[in-house]
Amino acid sequence: MRSEEPLHAALPEGAFDGPRAFEAHVRDVLAAAARENWREIVLSDADFADWPLGERAMAEALQAWSGAGRSFTMLAHNFGVFERTHARFVHWRRMWSHIVDCRACDGSGLPQVPSGIWTPNWFLSRIDMQRVRGVCSREPEGRRALRERIEECLRHARPAFPATTLGL
Repeated sequence: MRSEEPLHAALPEGAFDGPRAFEAHVRDVLAAAARENWREIVLSDADFADWPLGERAMAEALQAWSGAGRSFTMLAHNFGVFERTHARFVHWRRMWSHIVDCRACDGSGLPQVPSGIWTPNWFLSRIDMQRVRGVCSREPEGRRALRERIEECLRHARPAFPATTLGL
């Protein structure tokens, strides 16, 4: 089994502070995913309200990344903001529903959904939500810790954010 292609040197490393830095990192990682042909991406957040997923550049990066053999997982408490603030993402999600798995972990007593991005070679984890501070790195221990938190939530999650809604 072949490992993922090496990460592009432009991917951020280390601590970040503030919404602009966070948004820039999200843009950078989705562009890198397309450029480097990553197979798997996991996005996790309570509601994705402050993510730049509705931007044209994000839709273009996701479209460039999309293809056979890809896996895109999203985990949230709820996906209510998407129709209002991330319309381009909603359109992309509908087109690529066969590679996108959206799950909600929203019950009381369930683990708190972490805010971050996980890939097999890199991660971003928001640690302080109010000040929008966190860390991103290639470091295996950090990736493993974030993945374990995401997996714990996924064990309790239910399908959510359907690509289409059927009416009678």
